[in-house]
Amino acid sequence: MDISADDAANAIACSGLRKVYPGASGAARGTGAGDVVAVDSLDLAVARGECFGLLGPNGAGKTTTVEILEGLAPPTAGDVRLFGLAWRSHGRELRQRIGVALQETRLSEKLSVSETLQLFRSFYRRPRPLQALLDDVQLGEKRDAWVGKLSGGQRQRLALACALVGDPEILFLDEPTTGLDPQSRRQLWELITGYRSRGGTVLLTTHYMEEAERLCDRVAIVDHGRVIREGSPRALIASLGAAHVVEFELGEGAIADEAALRALPAVTAVRREGSAWSLTVTEPHRALPPLINQLAASGLALARLGTRQATLEDVFVALTGRHLRDG
Repeated sequence: MDISADDAANAIACSGLRKVYPGASGAARGTGAGDVVAVDSLDLAVARGECFGLLGPNGAGKTTTVEILEGLAPPTAGDVRLFGLAWRSHGRELRQRIGVALQETRLSEKLSVSETLQLFRSFYRRPRPLQALLDDVQLGEKRDAWVGKLSGGQRQRLALACALVGDPEILFLDEPTTGLDPQSRRQLWELITGYRSRGGTVLLTTHYMEEAERLCDRVAIVDHGRVIREGSPRALIASLGAAHVVEFELGEGAIADEAALRALPAVTAVRREGSAWSLTVTEPHRALPPLINQLAASGLALARLGTRQATLEDVFVALTGRHLRDG
Protein backbone atom coordinates (compact mmCIF):
# COMPACT_ATOMS: atom_id res chain seq x y z
CA MET A 1 0.00 0.00 0.00
CA ASP A 2 1.69 3.22 -1.16
CA ILE A 3 -0.59 6.05 -0.01
CA SER A 4 2.10 8.73 -0.34
CA ALA A 5 2.24 8.31 -4.12
CA ASP A 6 -0.83 10.49 -4.64
CA ASP A 7 -0.53 14.29 -4.50
CA ALA A 8 -3.99 15.07 -3.09
CA ALA A 9 -3.81 16.51 0.42
CA ASN A 10 -6.78 14.58 1.81
CA ALA A 11 -7.86 10.98 1.42
CA ILE A 12 -11.53 12.05 1.57
CA ALA A 13 -13.09 15.46 1.00
CA CYS A 14 -16.67 16.52 0.39
CA SER A 15 -18.36 19.91 0.36
CA GLY A 16 -22.01 20.94 0.32
CA LEU A 17 -23.02 17.27 0.33
CA ARG A 18 -26.78 16.88 0.15
CA LYS A 19 -29.04 13.87 -0.35
CA VAL A 20 -32.80 14.22 -0.73
CA TYR A 21 -35.18 11.29 -1.15
CA PRO A 22 -38.20 12.74 -2.96
CA GLY A 23 -41.70 12.13 -1.66
CA ALA A 24 -44.72 11.42 -3.82
CA SER A 25 -45.49 15.09 -4.42
CA GLY A 26 -41.96 15.97 -5.45
CA ALA A 27 -40.80 12.79 -7.17
CA ALA A 28 -39.76 14.55 -10.35
CA ARG A 29 -37.77 17.40 -8.82
CA GLY A 30 -37.05 16.31 -5.25
CA THR A 31 -38.72 19.44 -3.88
CA GLY A 32 -42.05 18.16 -2.62
CA ALA A 33 -43.47 18.53 0.87
CA GLY A 34 -42.94 14.81 1.51
CA ASP A 35 -39.22 14.89 0.67
CA VAL A 36 -36.77 13.40 3.17
CA VAL A 37 -33.47 15.27 3.56
CA ALA A 38 -31.01 12.60 4.69
CA VAL A 39 -27.84 14.68 4.30
CA ASP A 40 -27.99 18.45 4.51
CA SER A 41 -25.03 20.53 3.24
CA LEU A 42 -22.36 18.41 4.90
CA ASP A 43 -18.63 19.23 4.66
CA LEU A 44 -15.86 16.79 5.61
CA ALA A 45 -12.11 16.43 5.14
CA VAL A 46 -10.25 13.29 6.22
CA ALA A 47 -6.46 13.32 6.16
CA ARG A 48 -4.39 10.41 4.93
CA GLY A 49 -3.68 7.86 7.63
CA GLU A 50 -6.43 9.24 9.87
CA CYS A 51 -9.24 7.34 11.53
CA PHE A 52 -12.31 9.56 11.27
CA GLY A 53 -15.64 8.71 12.88
CA LEU A 54 -19.18 9.77 12.02
CA LEU A 55 -21.06 9.70 15.30
CA GLY A 56 -24.81 10.03 15.68
CA PRO A 57 -28.11 8.27 16.36
CA ASN A 58 -29.96 6.07 13.90
CA GLY A 59 -31.45 8.24 11.16
CA ALA A 60 -28.83 10.99 11.52
CA GLY A 61 -27.57 10.49 7.94
CA LYS A 62 -24.36 8.60 8.69
CA THR A 63 -24.96 5.58 6.46
CA THR A 64 -26.25 7.73 3.58
CA THR A 65 -23.14 9.91 3.80
CA VAL A 66 -20.84 6.89 3.72
CA GLU A 67 -22.72 5.35 0.77
CA ILE A 68 -22.17 8.55 -1.20
CA LEU A 69 -18.48 8.68 -0.28
CA GLU A 70 -18.12 5.02 -1.32
CA GLY A 71 -19.68 5.72 -4.72
CA LEU A 72 -22.70 3.51 -3.98
CA ALA A 73 -25.22 6.37 -4.13
CA PRO A 74 -25.18 9.64 -6.08
CA PRO A 75 -25.54 12.89 -4.13
CA THR A 76 -28.42 15.24 -4.87
CA ALA A 77 -25.90 18.09 -4.66
CA GLY A 78 -22.34 18.70 -3.57
CA ASP A 79 -18.87 17.50 -4.47
CA VAL A 80 -17.04 14.32 -3.36
CA ARG A 81 -13.35 13.62 -3.89
CA LEU A 82 -11.16 10.68 -2.88
CA PHE A 83 -7.46 11.41 -3.35
CA GLY A 84 -8.62 14.46 -5.30
CA LEU A 85 -10.52 12.26 -7.78
CA ALA A 86 -14.26 12.30 -8.52
CA TRP A 87 -16.40 9.16 -8.81
CA ARG A 88 -17.99 10.25 -12.07
CA SER A 89 -14.65 10.40 -13.91
CA HIS A 90 -12.42 7.95 -11.98
CA GLY A 91 -14.86 5.36 -10.65
CA ARG A 92 -12.97 2.30 -11.91
CA GLU A 93 -9.68 3.46 -10.39
CA LEU A 94 -11.23 4.44 -7.05
CA ARG A 95 -12.94 1.06 -6.63
CA GLN A 96 -9.49 -0.55 -6.74
CA ARG A 97 -8.26 1.77 -3.98
CA ILE A 98 -10.98 1.43 -1.34
CA GLY A 99 -12.39 -1.31 0.85
CA VAL A 100 -15.97 -1.38 2.11
CA ALA A 101 -17.57 -3.28 4.97
CA LEU A 102 -21.29 -2.58 5.08
CA GLN A 103 -23.44 -2.49 8.21
CA GLU A 104 -24.70 -5.98 7.31
CA THR A 105 -22.72 -8.00 4.76
CA ARG A 106 -24.63 -10.87 3.13
CA LEU A 107 -22.23 -13.56 1.96
CA SER A 108 -23.12 -16.89 0.38
CA GLU A 109 -23.58 -19.34 3.25
CA LYS A 110 -22.69 -22.36 1.08
CA LEU A 111 -19.22 -21.08 0.21
CA SER A 112 -16.26 -21.74 2.47
CA VAL A 113 -14.22 -18.95 4.00
CA SER A 114 -11.37 -19.47 1.53
CA GLU A 115 -13.77 -19.70 -1.45
CA THR A 116 -15.38 -16.43 -0.40
CA LEU A 117 -12.04 -14.66 -0.20
CA GLN A 118 -10.90 -16.14 -3.53
CA LEU A 119 -14.08 -14.76 -5.11
CA PHE A 120 -13.39 -11.28 -3.75
CA ARG A 121 -9.72 -11.52 -4.78
CA SER A 122 -10.86 -11.99 -8.38
CA PHE A 123 -12.33 -8.45 -8.33
CA TYR A 124 -8.95 -6.74 -7.88
CA ARG A 125 -5.92 -6.29 -10.10
CA ARG A 126 -3.43 -6.81 -7.26
CA PRO A 127 -5.14 -8.77 -4.49
CA ARG A 128 -3.46 -9.65 -1.23
CA PRO A 129 -2.38 -13.29 -0.74
CA LEU A 130 -5.10 -15.53 0.67
CA GLN A 131 -3.02 -16.73 3.60
CA ALA A 132 -2.13 -13.17 4.61
CA LEU A 133 -5.83 -12.29 4.74
CA LEU A 134 -6.67 -15.36 6.81
CA ASP A 135 -3.82 -14.57 9.20
CA ASP A 136 -4.89 -10.93 9.56
CA VAL A 137 -8.45 -11.80 10.61
CA GLN A 138 -7.48 -14.97 12.54
CA LEU A 139 -9.64 -17.30 10.44
CA GLY A 140 -6.94 -19.75 9.35
CA GLU A 141 -8.57 -22.59 11.29
CA LYS A 142 -11.91 -21.80 9.60
CA ARG A 143 -10.64 -21.59 6.02
CA ASP A 144 -12.64 -24.66 4.94
CA ALA A 145 -15.73 -23.92 7.05
CA TRP A 146 -18.95 -22.79 5.39
CA VAL A 147 -19.84 -19.16 5.95
CA GLY A 148 -23.22 -20.31 7.31
CA LYS A 149 -21.45 -22.11 10.14
CA LEU A 150 -19.50 -19.07 11.40
CA SER A 151 -20.34 -17.16 14.56
CA GLY A 152 -21.38 -13.50 14.37
CA GLY A 153 -17.90 -12.29 15.27
CA GLN A 154 -16.27 -14.62 12.72
CA ARG A 155 -18.63 -13.37 10.00
CA GLN A 156 -17.71 -9.77 10.81
CA ARG A 157 -14.01 -10.64 10.60
CA LEU A 158 -14.62 -12.35 7.24
CA ALA A 159 -16.48 -9.25 6.01
CA LEU A 160 -13.50 -7.14 7.06
CA ALA A 161 -11.15 -9.54 5.24
CA CYS A 162 -13.26 -9.10 2.09
CA ALA A 163 -12.87 -5.32 2.48
CA LEU A 164 -9.09 -5.72 2.84
CA VAL A 165 -8.63 -8.03 -0.17
CA GLY A 166 -7.46 -5.27 -2.53
CA ASP A 167 -4.99 -3.75 0.00
CA PRO A 168 -7.13 -0.58 0.12
CA GLU A 169 -5.86 2.89 0.89
CA ILE A 170 -9.21 3.82 2.48
CA LEU A 171 -11.34 1.47 4.57
CA PHE A 172 -15.03 2.38 4.97
CA LEU A 173 -16.71 0.72 7.95
CA ASP A 174 -20.41 1.24 8.64
CA GLU A 175 -21.29 0.26 12.23
CA PRO A 176 -18.65 -2.51 12.11
CA THR A 177 -19.29 -3.95 15.59
CA THR A 178 -23.06 -3.66 15.97
CA GLY A 179 -24.48 -6.75 17.63
CA LEU A 180 -21.11 -8.24 18.58
CA ASP A 181 -20.15 -9.41 22.05
CA PRO A 182 -17.40 -7.42 23.84
CA GLN A 183 -14.65 -9.90 22.95
CA SER A 184 -15.52 -9.93 19.24
CA ARG A 185 -15.77 -6.14 19.28
CA ARG A 186 -12.25 -5.83 20.65
CA GLN A 187 -10.94 -8.28 18.07
CA LEU A 188 -12.33 -6.02 15.35
CA TRP A 189 -10.72 -3.01 17.01
CA GLU A 190 -7.34 -4.75 16.94
CA LEU A 191 -7.75 -5.50 13.22
CA ILE A 192 -8.62 -1.88 12.48
CA THR A 193 -5.64 -0.68 14.52
CA GLY A 194 -3.38 -3.09 12.62
CA TYR A 195 -4.64 -1.76 9.28
CA ARG A 196 -3.93 1.80 10.37
CA SER A 197 -0.40 0.85 11.48
CA ARG A 198 0.28 0.04 7.81
CA GLY A 199 -0.70 3.57 6.75
CA GLY A 200 -4.39 3.05 5.96
CA THR A 201 -7.13 5.63 6.29
CA VAL A 202 -10.38 4.66 8.05
CA LEU A 203 -13.80 6.27 7.96
CA LEU A 204 -16.28 4.57 10.27
CA THR A 205 -19.75 5.18 11.57
CA THR A 206 -20.67 4.14 15.07
CA HIS A 207 -22.90 4.89 18.02
CA TYR A 208 -20.60 3.17 20.50
CA MET A 209 -18.86 5.83 22.56
CA GLU A 210 -15.98 3.62 23.66
CA GLU A 211 -15.36 2.60 20.05
CA ALA A 212 -15.11 6.18 18.82
CA GLU A 213 -12.90 7.25 21.72
CA ARG A 214 -10.63 4.20 21.30
CA LEU A 215 -10.19 4.26 17.51
CA CYS A 216 -10.78 7.74 16.14
CA ASP A 217 -8.34 10.63 15.80
CA ARG A 218 -11.29 12.92 15.07
CA VAL A 219 -15.06 12.55 15.01
CA ALA A 220 -17.90 14.52 13.50
CA ILE A 221 -21.11 14.49 15.52
CA VAL A 222 -23.96 14.28 13.00
CA ASP A 223 -27.62 15.04 13.63
CA HIS A 224 -30.41 15.48 11.07
CA GLY A 225 -27.89 15.23 8.21
CA ARG A 226 -25.64 18.02 9.50
CA VAL A 227 -22.29 18.12 11.27
CA ILE A 228 -23.00 19.90 14.55
CA ARG A 229 -19.54 19.56 16.09
CA GLU A 230 -16.18 18.20 14.96
CA GLY A 231 -12.86 17.53 16.67
CA SER A 232 -10.82 14.97 18.55
CA PRO A 233 -12.74 12.95 21.16
CA ARG A 234 -10.64 14.49 23.91
CA ALA A 235 -11.25 18.05 22.70
CA LEU A 236 -14.99 17.50 22.34
CA ILE A 237 -15.26 16.07 25.85
CA ALA A 238 -13.19 18.98 27.16
CA SER A 239 -15.68 21.37 25.54
CA LEU A 240 -18.17 20.32 28.21
CA GLY A 241 -16.09 22.28 30.69
CA ALA A 242 -15.72 19.28 32.99
CA ALA A 243 -14.39 15.74 32.77
CA HIS A 244 -16.72 13.93 35.17
CA VAL A 245 -20.42 13.21 35.57
CA VAL A 246 -22.24 12.61 38.85
CA GLU A 247 -25.48 10.67 38.35
CA PHE A 248 -28.13 10.21 41.00
CA GLU A 249 -31.75 9.20 41.26
CA LEU A 250 -34.30 10.09 43.91
CA GLY A 251 -37.20 8.13 45.31
CA GLU A 252 -40.45 8.02 43.38
CA GLY A 253 -42.12 11.44 43.13
CA ALA A 254 -39.19 13.32 44.70
CA ILE A 255 -37.87 16.38 42.84
CA ALA A 256 -34.60 18.18 43.59
CA ASP A 257 -34.12 21.95 43.35
CA GLU A 258 -32.36 22.45 40.01
CA ALA A 259 -31.18 25.97 40.85
CA ALA A 260 -29.64 24.70 44.08
CA LEU A 261 -27.88 21.88 42.16
CA ARG A 262 -26.42 24.37 39.69
CA ALA A 263 -25.02 26.38 42.59
CA LEU A 264 -23.05 23.45 44.01
CA PRO A 265 -19.23 23.65 43.93
CA ALA A 266 -17.54 22.33 40.75
CA VAL A 267 -20.87 21.84 38.90
CA THR A 268 -20.89 23.20 35.33
CA ALA A 269 -24.14 21.72 33.99
CA VAL A 270 -27.27 19.98 35.26
CA ARG A 271 -29.63 17.68 33.34
CA ARG A 272 -32.77 15.93 34.50
CA GLU A 273 -34.51 12.92 32.96
CA GLY A 274 -37.52 11.90 34.99
CA SER A 275 -36.30 11.05 38.48
CA ALA A 276 -32.66 10.78 37.33
CA TRP A 277 -30.20 13.67 37.41
CA SER A 278 -26.79 14.18 35.80
CA LEU A 279 -24.33 16.80 37.03
CA THR A 280 -21.31 17.63 34.89
CA VAL A 281 -18.54 18.44 37.36
CA THR A 282 -14.88 19.43 37.30
CA GLU A 283 -14.00 17.74 40.61
CA PRO A 284 -16.31 15.04 41.99
CA HIS A 285 -14.76 15.19 45.46
CA ARG A 286 -15.82 18.84 45.74
CA ALA A 287 -19.35 18.30 44.44
CA LEU A 288 -20.39 15.09 46.22
CA PRO A 289 -20.35 16.08 49.93
CA PRO A 290 -22.43 19.27 49.46
CA LEU A 291 -24.78 17.39 47.11
CA ILE A 292 -25.47 14.72 49.72
CA ASN A 293 -25.87 17.34 52.44
CA GLN A 294 -28.24 19.42 50.31
CA LEU A 295 -30.48 16.46 49.49
CA ALA A 296 -30.54 15.34 53.13
CA ALA A 297 -31.44 18.85 54.31
CA SER A 298 -34.35 18.85 51.85
CA GLY A 299 -35.57 15.48 53.09
CA LEU A 300 -34.81 13.77 49.76
CA ALA A 301 -33.64 10.14 49.82
CA LEU A 302 -31.11 8.86 47.27
CA ALA A 303 -32.14 5.76 45.33
CA ARG A 304 -28.90 5.67 43.31
CA LEU A 305 -25.62 7.59 43.20
CA GLY A 306 -22.57 7.13 40.99
CA THR A 307 -19.75 8.92 39.20
CA ARG A 308 -18.08 8.31 35.84
CA GLN A 309 -15.87 9.97 33.25
CA ALA A 310 -17.60 12.23 30.73
CA THR A 311 -18.00 10.70 27.26
CA LEU A 312 -18.95 11.68 23.74
CA GLU A 313 -22.50 10.67 24.65
CA ASP A 314 -22.53 13.58 27.11
CA VAL A 315 -21.30 15.91 24.37
CA PHE A 316 -24.14 14.82 22.09
CA VAL A 317 -26.75 15.23 24.82
CA ALA A 318 -25.38 18.68 25.68
CA LEU A 319 -25.65 19.72 22.01
CA THR A 320 -29.03 18.19 21.15
CA GLY A 321 -30.84 17.28 24.35
CA ARG A 322 -31.14 13.70 23.06
CA HIS A 323 -29.16 10.51 23.45
CA LEU A 324 -27.22 8.91 20.61
CA ARG A 325 -29.39 5.80 20.78
CA ASP A 326 -32.61 7.81 20.40
CA GLY A 327 -34.36 7.31 17.07
